[in-house]
Amino acid sequence: MNRVPVDKPARDAKCGRCGQPLFSGHPMTMTASHFAAHANAKDLPLLIDFWAEWCGPCRMMAPAFEAAAREFEPRLRFAKVNSDTENELAVRFNIRSIPTLVLVRDGREAARVSGAMQLPQLRQWIAAHLPTAAGY
Repeated sequence: MNRVPVDKPARDAKCGRCGQPLFSGHPMTMTASHFAAHANAKDLPLLIDFWAEWCGPCRMMAPAFEAAAREFEPRLRFAKVNSDTENELAVRFNIRSIPTLVLVRDGREAARVSGAMQLPQLRQWIAAHLPTAAGY
């Protein structure tokens, strides 16, 4: 796991192993195999978008989720989970409808909302459930 020194800008942080930026401003594709490493991070909350390719509302919300990642990283990590291909994670989080956003802090679910949102609503939801991000 990479650590970012407090005196360095997190947006400029790079992986110590491969040299790639830690924050790209884009949601990462999350799979069950690397879920725990990101969800259990003590210093960085994770916002997961459960979606599927066939879902019209999921496709409509995708640009807003992408824009929120550019805006809120590195204070919040963004991930997308395809509920069709990552069924284990969808079952673990009891996903009943998509799109569903799940905010994870310290390995536990902190908040959830189902249904497509535009960027202004997504910003408000993030601010309501992650007060430290309200100033962004």
